[in-house]
Amino acid sequence: MSDNFVIAVASGKGGTGKTTVATNLACIASASGRKVQYLDCDVEEPNGHIFLKPQVTVSQEVAVDVPQVDPEKCTGCGKCGEICQYNAILCIKENVLTFEQLCHSCGGCIRICPTSAIKVKSLKIGDIEFGKANQIDFVGGKLQIGHVRTPTLIKEVKKHIKQDCLTIIDVPPGTSCPVVAAVKDTDFVLLVTEPTPFGLNDLKLAVELIRELNLPFVVVINRHGIGNEEIKKYCETENIDVIMKLPDDRRIAEAYSSGKMIVDVLQEYIEHFSKLCDYLEGVKEKLNEKRRLRIRRKNIP
Repeated sequence: MSDNFVIAVASGKGGTGKTTVATNLACIASASGRKVQYLDCDVEEPNGHIFLKPQVTVSQEVAVDVPQVDPEKCTGCGKCGEICQYNAILCIKENVLTFEQLCHSCGGCIRICPTSAIKVKSLKIGDIEFGKANQIDFVGGKLQIGHVRTPTLIKEVKKHIKQDCLTIIDVPPGTSCPVVAAVKDTDFVLLVTEPTPFGLNDLKLAVELIRELNLPFVVVINRHGIGNEEIKKYCETENIDVIMKLPDDRRIAEAYSSGKMIVDVLQEYIEHFSKLCDYLEGVKEKLNEKRRLRIRRKNIP
């Protein structure tokens, strides 16, 4: 995978083994000689570092602009509240209230204020850490406790995607705005699920989301064997490829609970992730060929 290829590892629900797949895939891809970058975009509860154990060399604060009102200049006209679509600023009689967590930093209130009573205030929402896990480039976001600007921090983490390498993005669980921010503009999605009723329900939601974003994807089943065959039947009905099945192996759970990589502790699983790497190599080549064909068609007079 010498060319840039961005893979999002997502799941409809938490606890399916998304980080397990993402970190072990990164480890095996790097061990095979590929240039690999791991981005932990599960910024509310990042845990990729527990398994990859990177040496963090740089930490960078991420801040956003929020409004700060000067009561001496404010006339209480209420125009700032009228323009705000998120109710982040509200004029009540002579007082202006600001709700920083609701603010989307559009700057509309600042521009519309007739007396220039609103200024920009910097608000820290989290941090981004950079480091190395052996040969893997590590980038991880950590949202400040009590803050809700998850998509904003995820977008900042994704700004550090490198070219000419395999980039693996550990996506937040679910199907909400943070997930959209993490998977948007990626090349391919691995949807990790489990063979349980909850797993099936949330997989369906995740599939709907990924299809709405028009992204190619396949399914990975973790803890295969603990439930029924409903996941398999659903994927067959929807023509979804199941590319890997990780069995319900107690040894995997023991390794995970100790913060250890499966492929380091259980050598037989190296083959599983090696095959996944080879499959993704083929996907990348097919996508590149499609891009080349589109470019040729555009250049045809």
